Amino acid sequence: MLVLRFDQLHRPDGWLAPAWVTVDDDGFVKAVDAAPPPMDAATRFQSFAGAALPGMPNVHGHAFQRVFAGATECAHGARGAAAEDSFWTWREAMYRVAAALEPGDVEAIAALVQMELLEAGFTAIGEFHYLHHTHDGTPYAARAEMAQRILAAAERTGIAVTLLPVAYFHAGFGRPLAPMQRRFGSTDPDEFLALFAATRDAVRRGPSRHRIGVAPHSLRAVSPEELTRIVAAVHAQEPAAPVHVHVAEQRAEVEQCVQALGVSPVTWFTHSAGLDHRWCLVHATHARPDELLAVARSGAVVGLCPTTEANLGDGLFPLPGHLAEGGRIAIGSDSHVSIDLAEELRVLEYGQRLRDERRNRAGEAGHAQRRHVGRRLYDACLAGGSRALDQPLGAIEVGRRCDVVVLDTAHARLLGLRGDTLLDAFVFSNSGRSAIRDVLVGGLRVVADGRHVAREAIVAEYAKVVARLAEVAP
Repeated sequence: MLVLRFDQLHRPDGWLAPAWVTVDDDGFVKAVDAAPPPMDAATRFQSFAGAALPGMPNVHGHAFQRVFAGATECAHGARGAAAEDSFWTWREAMYRVAAALEPGDVEAIAALVQMELLEAGFTAIGEFHYLHHTHDGTPYAARAEMAQRILAAAERTGIAVTLLPVAYFHAGFGRPLAPMQRRFGSTDPDEFLALFAATRDAVRRGPSRHRIGVAPHSLRAVSPEELTRIVAAVHAQEPAAPVHVHVAEQRAEVEQCVQALGVSPVTWFTHSAGLDHRWCLVHATHARPDELLAVARSGAVVGLCPTTEANLGDGLFPLPGHLAEGGRIAIGSDSHVSIDLAEELRVLEYGQRLRDERRNRAGEAGHAQRRHVGRRLYDACLAGGSRALDQPLGAIEVGRRCDVVVLDTAHARLLGLRGDTLLDAFVFSNSGRSAIRDVLVGGLRVVADGRHVAREAIVAEYAKVVARLAEVAP
């Protein structure tokens, strides 16, 4: 048995100070008390001087894209033509990098990403995994080779993974895959379902903290008929499996969908996909209010990736209206151009303020903590992210895995603050030095004094990959 003590602890209904958390041998919370529980000689005890927050789920990421973060910030074209740079030109650079990666590269990059996620306060990652095959598009001898590399990285870092193998059949509505997409694609649903089965088996062989889901990439890459068949087959085997899909990230995507299917992508999903609590619609940037009302009523989660959406020029999700209708949200870091929990929440809120020319946009619409925007965003993304990843997170309470982020209350930005104001300051008051000191996954300390316990070895291996890729990076 493990007993943890914190100066103050985030609870769904407020804060507990001090707090004592009892953790069972499987890493789950057994009790939360205001006084020390009975302990004997066999009890392990750790005390943390700081504020304990529940570990945050990160619902959307492509690990391999981390290797060229920051390398596409140079405008292309003639003078005055920089506006032509877009998501679509960025995607071409991504394809070039993806074409050069070997399985060992993917593992090293994933380990670095997972390390950075943990140091940033994310204790679970939804890996939207689509780099499946060899360079010419043929399957590896071990069909789930690349997925196994993601899981192998997680053995070194200690993060929880919800692995989401991606179905990818078309380069666009009704178009065959392009040569640069051959490492992503499957020839038909049967081939993809074989890949899914191999990936599921790999997840099952690993630690119990991992989960399996499925990710039809988008309506432009998977037809409605293919999507329906895949989801039905997966849920016949894994009824609780999350389903994640890119939707309405770009205006061009919405226009192409309307032309091909007669409706926008969000409307198609709300009317034809059988949305429920297992679904996560990633981005939904260009969804209409009536569409988001239908999403909210379905129980599905919208997965927002604020720093990547800003980096790619996607647009701004209409957050206040969605929250006002009871809509569920979660956050992800997508391309991993930035990996910072507080920054994702801050950029999400600040985008709304810039558009609306008003403050505290997520603090409106009647909420128990309506005056504390940091608290509302943190709690909303905890609940939505736990649901979207099928992970036993969301709170430090009995029956949940003991994933904890400890804030350094001696940090200059947090001095003298407590409770919800402390959480607001963590999100909105930034000095460039993280206030996260320790992170635990299942009661195991994986980040100590702001650094992952295996940081040096992980960074050294990643450096070798960067050196090898130097000539192919954009």
